[in-house]
Amino acid sequence: MKVKKISAAIMALVMSVGVLSACSTEKPAEESSVVSESKTSETSAVSEGTDSSAAESTDSTATYPMTIKHALGEIVIEKQPERIATIGWGNHDVPLALGVVPVGISKANFGPVDENGLLSWTAAAYKELGVENPVVFDDVDGLDYEAISDTNPDIILAAYSGITQEEYDLLSEIAPVVAYPEYPWQTYWRDQTLLNAKGMGKEEEAKKLVAETEEMIKTKTAAYESLKGKTAAFFYFDASNFGTFYIYLPTDPRASFLMDLGLTFPQSVLDLADDETAFSLTMSSENIDSLKDIDIIVCYGNDDVLKAMQADPLVGQIPAVANGAMVMLDETSDLSASTTSSVLSIQATLDEYLEVLNKAAENVK
Repeated sequence: MKVKKISAAIMALVMSVGVLSACSTEKPAEESSVVSESKTSETSAVSEGTDSSAAESTDSTATYPMTIKHALGEIVIEKQPERIATIGWGNHDVPLALGVVPVGISKANFGPVDENGLLSWTAAAYKELGVENPVVFDDVDGLDYEAISDTNPDIILAAYSGITQEEYDLLSEIAPVVAYPEYPWQTYWRDQTLLNAKGMGKEEEAKKLVAETEEMIKTKTAAYESLKGKTAAFFYFDASNFGTFYIYLPTDPRASFLMDLGLTFPQSVLDLADDETAFSLTMSSENIDSLKDIDIIVCYGNDDVLKAMQADPLVGQIPAVANGAMVMLDETSDLSASTTSSVLSIQATLDEYLEVLNKAAENVK
């Protein structure tokens, strides 16, 4: 069987081209901090020509010095950070959701972005906090250490990222870094929220935020009976070559989030997932017979791509493809970017995601 794990280098490439904030941006992270129930009263609004800094609220449950261990090392935080910088995918959504304005964040590298390089839910959060011109690092092609250093951060949040040990070491010369818990690009939205929040000194507030988000997901998902009992998997097809394709494993945030929505991961794919360090695998279309237990497929593309898939003599045999039990994510849509979830993207696009999944479920035969 022609199945192999996607190497870290290939996945990094995939991410840089965009099919992914996805193909390379989903995996474990952990905690967040600096929350405020009254965002306007506890947040330092940042506008053009002023410094952007975190709220000065404190978490009475946080004890300092605080030690945080992660995949690339260990950091000791002497006191609650006030200036929060973030890099990687979606990490900035954690402080923003907690009412804190980061001093600088990474530019979004996938999906429809505004003139500041922000996705819609991130831009909306800045607007709510009174910030018109946030500081954004243009680090799509590599970390801009100088720009990050210029923001004078007390801490750098990167719980969901793919930074290397070398990059981590260089960033650590600027400020303590909260990296991913175990493997790059394998931080789920809950862990991303909690770990980043912990680095901010706001773990308890983050726990409440996660619980509220989980309750929202549970309530909204309950309205879609057609999703119950269905299997679903997240794929990536190259429209120019259907000979091989990617399937994201449960360790990838995109695939994992489908399970949050009441769907089940196909056993056929689980049987192929024998490498815990991988978040996806590459499969040959010659082996599509093993994928007949997949009811719904989510993938990037549009109706033209779907028609091409259905016309392909091999890929077209996959039941979900043949039946049209597909969720096609146009890479220029908010939904395509939100499938690598953060607390803010879930709030912004959950209704739409459930609707398109439900539509696909109605085509399952």
